[in-house]
Amino acid sequence: MSGSYKLLVKNANQVVLICNNGEKYLTKHGMQNLCVIENGSVVIGSDGLIKAVGPAEIIRAQYSDASFQRVIDATGMCVLPGLVDAHSHPVWAGDRVHEFAMKLAGATYMDMHRAGGGIHFTVEHTRAAGSSDLLASLRCRLARMQRAGTTLVECKSGYGLELHTELKMLEVIEEARRTLPINISSTYCGAHAVPKGKTVAEATEDILQVQLPRLKQLMCAGTLRVDNIDVFCEQGVFDLTSTRSILKAGKDMGLNINFHGDELHPMNSAQLGADLGALAISHLEEVTDEGIAAMAKAKTAAVLLPTTAYILRLSQPRARDMLEAGVIVALGSDFNPNAYCCSMPIVMHLACVNMRMSMPETLAAATINAAYALRRSHTHGSLEVDKDGDLLVLNTTRWEHLIYQLGGHQELIRYVVIKGDIVYDNDKTMDL
Repeated sequence: MSGSYKLLVKNANQVVLICNNGEKYLTKHGMQNLCVIENGSVVIGSDGLIKAVGPAEIIRAQYSDASFQRVIDATGMCVLPGLVDAHSHPVWAGDRVHEFAMKLAGATYMDMHRAGGGIHFTVEHTRAAGSSDLLASLRCRLARMQRAGTTLVECKSGYGLELHTELKMLEVIEEARRTLPINISSTYCGAHAVPKGKTVAEATEDILQVQLPRLKQLMCAGTLRVDNIDVFCEQGVFDLTSTRSILKAGKDMGLNINFHGDELHPMNSAQLGADLGALAISHLEEVTDEGIAAMAKAKTAAVLLPTTAYILRLSQPRARDMLEAGVIVALGSDFNPNAYCCSMPIVMHLACVNMRMSMPETLAAATINAAYALRRSHTHGSLEVDKDGDLLVLNTTRWEHLIYQLGGHQELIRYVVIKGDIVYDNDKTMDL
C-alpha cells in the first residue's frame, strides 16, 4: 500500500482486537476468548479510521511504500481498543463529600434522599450554576476519564428535574461533544428523581408535556443531539407505570431506552425494559431470574456498575448468573457525586474481584459490549478495519496488567489515541 496515513502503531507485543468478525456484542464463551495478535501493528488512515490491523511483518510488507504522520514503536507494549464507559453523570455542581462520611456512619442512599440530600442536594447546586462553570468542570472530568483510557463515554443530564436546567446540562454536554476529542453519547435523564413539591404523577406530566416536546423541537432543529432516554425506576422515585410512559415517549422520539432499574428493590424493571425493546438497563443489583431471562431474550444489555455496589455496600449485581444466561454484560463507572470514580480500569478490577468476572469478560464488557449499550459497536469497542482509530498503548507486555494493577493505569497507559490522534502522551520519567 502507498499513500499517506495518520498513524502507525508497530511491533506491539500484543494487539487486543477483542473480536474480528464484525460482532456487535459478545456473550458467554465469546467473552472468554478474546482475539489477540502477538507481535502486531495497527494502521490508522487520515480519516481517523482503522485501515489495517494484523501481524507486524505482514503490515510492514503491505505498507512499505506508505508514509505516516506519526509512528509509535510499541515494542514490548500492548495495544487495546479505547475503553467505553457506558454510564456516567459528569455534569453537576456541588460535591457530596460530606455525605460520604454519613454513609460510612451507616446512612443509606434513600435515607439521605428522603432528607433532601443525595440527588436533591446536587440539583440545588446545579440549578444555581452557570453553564460556563458546568462546562469547565465537565472538561476536567472528561480529561481525567480520557487519561484513564476512556475514549467513548455516556453522559447524562438529570440534576435539573425541570426544563431550563435539564436543557442547560444537555447543551453543556453538546458543547463538550463539539469541542473535545473524547466521544460522547448524550442521555436525557429528566426523570432522575421526583422534584421537591411534586408528586410522581405531576413530575411525569411535566416530562411528557413540557420537557420532551421542547427537547424534540431542539433535536429536530439540529441544535441539540441527544441519543438516549433514562428514568430512575425505583420505590419512592418513578414507578413502573410512569417509567413506561416516559421511556415509550422517548423511544417514539427516536431515543434509545437506557435506564436505571432494579437497583435498590426488585421492581421488575428488567422485564419492563425487555418488553419495551430497551437497548440497556443499568444497576440491576436486585434483578430477578425472570428479569435476567427476559433481558437475554430481548438482547437488552446489562450495564453493571461495580463502584455503586461497593460504595453503597449493596448486594453485588449477579454478573455470573447474567453471563451464564447469555445476557450482554457491559460496564460503566457511574461517575457522579455519590460514586466519584473516573477510571474504567478500576471498574474492571472491582468487577473481577466483587462480581467474580474474569479479566477477559471485564475487558469485553468495557469495550465492545459497552459500545453496544450505546448503539456504537459498529464504530467502537474493537480494533477492526473501518472502525474509529481509538486505542490505548500500554507500557507492559501483557494487557491483563491494566486490570491486575489496582490504580496502576496512571503509569501503565503510555498513549491514548482517538481517531488516530494522540490525545494523551504519558511521557513521565521516574526519578530513581
